[in-house]
Amino acid sequence: MQAPTRSPSSSSPSSSPESVMSQINAVDVEISVVLGRSVLPMAQLLKMGRGAVIPLNATESDEVWILANNHPIARGEISISDDRIAITVTRPADVYDYMAGSA
Repeated sequence: MQAPTRSPSSSSPSSSPESVMSQINAVDVEISVVLGRSVLPMAQLLKMGRGAVIPLNATESDEVWILANNHPIARGEISISDDRIAITVTRPADVYDYMAGSA
């Protein structure tokens, strides 16, 4: 028994380029920001409680990583906008730097 084949001309109206773009534009993307990284021994991590300070490998003037669904997409700077923390995009991300742990 042969599987039914579909000819290219039999596409449904819902697969028009406009419809596909509309569906893509409706997808939510989680944006997160990485300020820095730290490696700690498990024993130190288990001892942490309220008020514990985790040292990061970054300074206040360093760029942050901007991630979309956990994938680096850009670098940015922390800023304040209407009394809220915001990130100003400064340049595209270099994925290889991110993977190497450069934060």
